[in-house]
Amino acid sequence: MGDARNSILSRPAIAALTAQMQTHGTDRDAPVREVMGLLGDRWTTLILLVLATGACRHAELRRVLGGLSEEKAISQRMLTLKLRALERDGFVLRHATAHVPPQVSYELSERGAALHAQAAKLIGWIEENSPAIADARSAFSASAQGLPLPR
Repeated sequence: MGDARNSILSRPAIAALTAQMQTHGTDRDAPVREVMGLLGDRWTTLILLVLATGACRHAELRRVLGGLSEEKAISQRMLTLKLRALERDGFVLRHATAHVPPQVSYELSERGAALHAQAAKLIGWIEENSPAIADARSAFSASAQGLPLPR
């Protein structure tokens, strides 16, 4: 087993990956890890997709997210946490009026629009590959159950 581990660690690509990770951070709060985590969570990418259509008030955004998601609702607290994380990283701009009660709206920043564009590309790739992914899942399930693989 030690030989296999050493052969993997001696790969030039692993050395390059190690250097890249050391440069861009391996800490839990490093931007590369946190942004990837945000994109992989249940709500953030959907928030980006909705805000890419234009600015939204908090309540409007919550209603639209609930209508688009399988979960049917996002709690006010969860939406606030996700929006704060996106605002903190410079992806979302928050605008509050001085009215009583204050009206708060959110929109994508330039950086948020660029992130949305990258997320949309990834979603497009997933959509294009959905049939192959479904086939792989079926094959995996069949092999895990000891069934013959589909041809």
